[in-house]
Amino acid sequence: MKTKGQDQTALITGASSGIGLELTRKMLAEGWQVIALIRSGFPEDDTRIQKCLDAGQLRIFKADLTDFNNLKHALRQIKAAEVKIDLLFNNAGGSFPELSFSKQGREMHYELQTVVPYIIYMELKELVQRGDLKTIVNTSTHAFKYFKHFDPDTLEHPAVFKKLFGPYAASKLALSLWTQEITPIVANEGIRILSVDPGGNNTIRKGKNPGLPFYIKPIMQLFFPHPSKGASLLYEAALGETNHPSGVFLVQGKVTELKFGEHGRNLLETISSIYQREFTADGTI
Repeated sequence: MKTKGQDQTALITGASSGIGLELTRKMLAEGWQVIALIRSGFPEDDTRIQKCLDAGQLRIFKADLTDFNNLKHALRQIKAAEVKIDLLFNNAGGSFPELSFSKQGREMHYELQTVVPYIIYMELKELVQRGDLKTIVNTSTHAFKYFKHFDPDTLEHPAVFKKLFGPYAASKLALSLWTQEITPIVANEGIRILSVDPGGNNTIRKGKNPGLPFYIKPIMQLFFPHPSKGASLLYEAALGETNHPSGVFLVQGKVTELKFGEHGRNLLETISSIYQREFTADGTI
C-alpha cells in the first residue's frame, strides 16, 4: 500500500450513504482528512462520524450536484477552505425509478453521473495538483456490458426509459469513455484518472425507491455484498499495490476494455462545451 497518514486528504461525493459512506468510514479510520460533498446528512447515530465532524477531520460541503448554481457555490467554498486534495472520488449517483430532468434540462442520470464529474474535475484540479497522490477515481459500472448499441446523442433526452440498464448504465458508459479519452490531458497536468466498477452491492435503503427492475431487488437483498465491498474496490483502485495506468476501466480490480471507444472524443467535447457554456463565468476554461 502507498503511505497514508493524517496529512492526506480525500474528497468524496455521495459520501453520506451506501458505498460512499463505507469509503468515508474506511478512510477516516485510517486517519485521512475527508471532505464530503453531499446533498443529505450523515447518519446521526454513527458515533465515529460525529466525532470526526466535531474534530474537523470530516468536513461537509452541501449541494444538490445537479443544480449548477448550487454546485458552483459549494465548489467555491471548497476552493476557499481547502489547501489540497490527494484523492478525488466522484462517487455520487444511483439508479432512479423514472425519467426525470435536471434544472438545466438534461436527463438526471446523465447530468449527475457524466457531466458533473467532469465539472468537479475541472473546478478542483488545481487542488488535486497540490496533493501528493494526484488521483481521481470515477465510480462507474459494468451494467453496460450488455449493450449492443450506444447512441450518445440520446443521453440528454432519452426516447425511452429502462431501469438500471437504460439511462443509468448509458451515463456510466459515457463517464468511463470520457475518462479514457481525457487521459493525455490529465497526464500533462500530472494527474492520474480511473473509472472503476465497484460491483453489485446491497445499497437498498429503507424508504427509498432504488430504481431497480422488480426482479433484481430481492436478488440484491439476498445475495449482494455489503457496500463496504464496493468501497474496498474503489479504495484499492486508488491506493492498492497495483499502480493502474491512467484512463483504464477496472472491473473487480482488473483492467477491462471498453466498448464504443470511438465515441469518446465527441463525448468529451460535448461535456467540455456544457462546462464552458453553462458553468464557467466567462465561457473559458
